[in-house]
Amino acid sequence: MKTAIVILNWNGKKLLEQFLPSIINFSISDAQIYVADNASSDDSIRFIEKNYPQVTIIRNKENGGYAKGYNDALSSVKADIYGLINSDIEVTENWLKPITSEFQQNKNTAIIQPKILDFKNKSKFEYAGAAGGFIDFFGYPYCRGRIFNHLETDHHQFNDITDIFWASGACFFIRATIFHQLNGFDEDYFAHQEEIDLCWRTQNLGYTIKYVGTSYVYHIGGATLQETNPQKTFLNFRNNLLTILKNVPKRRLFYVIFSRLILDGIAGLKFIFELKPIHTFAILKAHLSFYQNFNKFLRKRKKLIKKQHYNLHVSVVWQYFVLGRNKFKKLQ
Repeated sequence: MKTAIVILNWNGKKLLEQFLPSIINFSISDAQIYVADNASSDDSIRFIEKNYPQVTIIRNKENGGYAKGYNDALSSVKADIYGLINSDIEVTENWLKPITSEFQQNKNTAIIQPKILDFKNKSKFEYAGAAGGFIDFFGYPYCRGRIFNHLETDHHQFNDITDIFWASGACFFIRATIFHQLNGFDEDYFAHQEEIDLCWRTQNLGYTIKYVGTSYVYHIGGATLQETNPQKTFLNFRNNLLTILKNVPKRRLFYVIFSRLILDGIAGLKFIFELKPIHTFAILKAHLSFYQNFNKFLRKRKKLIKKQHYNLHVSVVWQYFVLGRNKFKKLQ
């Protein structure tokens, strides 16, 4: 089973200087390593060519974001397994072996995520994926180890191998055949939550998504787009609505979308009270973009094989903000 580690880069020379060595040291014997460059204007390419000739460079013609960047790059990568790794990830010794073992032992496993811990505080789970992702009744993504902004301490409570609903794009392994069968990521997302959509479509085919907690990595998070950036707010709110429209089962679609529009309005008011009106405007912009893309995503919806069920019994908004439950195992 041939594995390709593909790191997407855009003007990330400093991140490559910091994190590429660990990826090479702990992966080179088990995988071919690629850097897919999204038309960087810094000297990232020159740095790799000079210092790491064992890394294969793929030059994308434009910065198409995460989705198009990987779609373009992976069209020329020959491997059985693609490992899509953010440039701000530090990997650990023998991290690949549990992942490749799971793929080899379970042919129905299509996508895998390892445990993702916080690089800045290595005892904590990291926001982008933690110990594997799920979707609540209203389409909100949440994780084992992370509910909204609350991060759990890693006490090895999630050192298991289990089914999850979505795997984090920060460290995302997928069978190449499945990736190409689904035509890769939906490029209309640009960035943020395109991996949730791909996982949803993968499950529509009858495959499973796995979390492998015996492999772990450390992630900075927000190194490319920080939480305080309103563009991140825009992409998260818009793309979440588009994912709901595209994937939620028909009999619940109207109720979920209507409820989310109201809840997004409440979130916008919360930002105003927190004196962050720029994020309220980002939500308004996200809703406008959602309406503009509505018919386009309806057409995409009609092409899906079926609408995969998701967790219909949990509302993380109610559990977290009303009942005060901020740990995964306390959710009911």
